[in-house]
Amino acid sequence: MRLSDEQVERYSRHILLPEIGGAGQARLLQAKVLVAGAGGLGSPAALYLAAAGVGTLGIVDSDAVELSNLQRQIIHTEGDVGRPKTESAARRIRELNPDVQVIAHQQRLTSHNILGMLAGYDVVVDGTDNFAARYLINDACVLAGKPLSHGAVLRFEGQATTILPGRGPCYRCLFPEPPPPGVVPTCQDAGVLGAVAGVIGAIQASEAVKVILGIGEPLVGRLLTYDALGASFREVAVPRDPKCALCGEHPTVRELIDYEEFCRRHK
Repeated sequence: MRLSDEQVERYSRHILLPEIGGAGQARLLQAKVLVAGAGGLGSPAALYLAAAGVGTLGIVDSDAVELSNLQRQIIHTEGDVGRPKTESAARRIRELNPDVQVIAHQQRLTSHNILGMLAGYDVVVDGTDNFAARYLINDACVLAGKPLSHGAVLRFEGQATTILPGRGPCYRCLFPEPPPPGVVPTCQDAGVLGAVAGVIGAIQASEAVKVILGIGEPLVGRLLTYDALGASFREVAVPRDPKCALCGEHPTVRELIDYEEFCRRHK
């Protein structure tokens, strides 16, 4: 793929990097990334991926923009309140970079539609905010062999890890079972510093770019945590669990299940 003169100028700071160069930028322009959730994490991740020139961005979300979202969901503006988040995100991405094709999936991810959706993408960025969705996306990515960038935030803290099926642990290795309902509060209940979502979302975008280009050391087998109050990062090693129900030596999870029920029954 030959870059146009305009693209050479737009992506010049990427092209100057020996690890990327013109060939790497062309690879980004041909890549397809699915961003699950156009919220606090998906907003910065999608914007940075669009600015980086990822050629196709899928945005999946079933919600509409609310005024309380704007404190952290920076892809939306006050004029978008009441509009579907996918519509708002697609408009902003196209304004930022017309090179990017945006596919808006205005729907909720389920066990019935996710595998068909994943088939069209190279990498998945999980910006969802509940355990049922995280287990669903993890299981679907592992079964489909799709790289996954996971992130989560709450109050003043965030975490990120990257899952490469067959090359490292999955989300179930880290959290074999979901916490009992109500034990871990949501951002709606406990709050979140908006900038923390920006930090973690940017890390997720960086991880996706690294996976696409095959450069650096992705967060495989490592959980990176961020404490905004202490202005500190910490890395925790996460080994692959040979007893993991999904990616272990004798897996018992071979198909997608009802993840709402899966999370409800762990009390």
